[in-house]
Amino acid sequence: MTQQVTRATFDEVMVPNYAPSAIIPVRGEGSRVWDNEGLEYIDFAGGIAVTALGHSHPTLVNVMREQAGQLWHLSNVMTNEPALRAAQKLTQKTFADRVFFANSGGEANEAAFKLARRYAFDHFGPEKHEIIAFNKSFHGRTLFTVSVGGQAKYKEGFEPTPGGIKHCDYNDIEQLKALMSDKTCAVVMEPIQGEGGVIPADKAFAKQVRELCDQHNALLVFDEVQSGVGRTGTLYAYEQLDVTPDVLTTAKALGNGFPVGAMLATAEAAKSLAFGTHGSTYGGNPMACAIVEAVIDIIDTPEVLGGVKKRHDLFVEGLKAINEKHHVFKDIRGMGLLIGAEVVDSLEGKAAQFIKAAAEEGLFVLVAGPDVLRLAPSLIISETDIAEGLARLEKAIVKVIAENQAA
Repeated sequence: MTQQVTRATFDEVMVPNYAPSAIIPVRGEGSRVWDNEGLEYIDFAGGIAVTALGHSHPTLVNVMREQAGQLWHLSNVMTNEPALRAAQKLTQKTFADRVFFANSGGEANEAAFKLARRYAFDHFGPEKHEIIAFNKSFHGRTLFTVSVGGQAKYKEGFEPTPGGIKHCDYNDIEQLKALMSDKTCAVVMEPIQGEGGVIPADKAFAKQVRELCDQHNALLVFDEVQSGVGRTGTLYAYEQLDVTPDVLTTAKALGNGFPVGAMLATAEAAKSLAFGTHGSTYGGNPMACAIVEAVIDIIDTPEVLGGVKKRHDLFVEGLKAINEKHHVFKDIRGMGLLIGAEVVDSLEGKAAQFIKAAAEEGLFVLVAGPDVLRLAPSLIISETDIAEGLARLEKAIVKVIAENQAA
């Protein structure tokens, strides 16, 4: 018998590390979602840049059903066909020669950071262990990944955290030059900072980071957990920067909602994760990897990737039109369908108000920090849903402005 649950059930049975809304979605199709009261929403959030092919994509549903009738899990004492096929696809379509499958972006980053230190240990000795990352970056919630991430709030209360990690400002090459030394084993960066405010890397900056890594015999690690798998209009965002990393992490859209992540690496770097140095019970399981293969097949096509660029323009034009009327944003930026709209100074710190107001109008949106409204919808969202969603967003914006003027 199915138990009846409500939002109050969360407070009774769940650890309080989340504060979910009262909405409980029960069904989704494409970019539309329905809750347990039958109310309909347009999804501009994509499960935080995850459901790149929308909800209940028929091809993915069929792949999951077929694989569920064959194999769900095998230990890593052996391998499986879906994992090998998915890894082949990833290496054929990227710079990488080798793949390590995990269950999430945080786990993929954990593997990447361990690889960076192990590679330096193998080639240069234990003194070369320092990792440099960027302020406002986000790389996961494990102790190692929150330490590499550039947001102190996620480390508070969990100290002492792993050492040998330094941070500098994003897009500031002079700061980075000052920090790098013979002790640097890796520089870790997002091609576009997601949680930090949807801030793209300057192309010249990214190229100089690559040059500095080469000069100091350090690995360049790109965290593409949020920007990867078509989100920016190419399969991975590094392709648009004309910079090739040594290691890349990917998750979120890789499984369209099924838990999966991967670390991609050159053959030379990958050698350092030799037998027994790292592992994952569920990483590379047949269910996840069958879905990965199907996701890549659908997204890495001219139709979908070209469509991302077209949809980007529709969103930006729509946001600019709203802004001309209501003067709510001081900057609209991003790549592909990872778009950030930074609120004006009078609304500083209040971006989260848009989430609540938008939900009341039947729209899911995100924030990226306290000052930036973030949109990360399906890569194949219809033009009808874009137009209707932007109309609902405008109503929410009018409501937020009125509330703040009255306060």
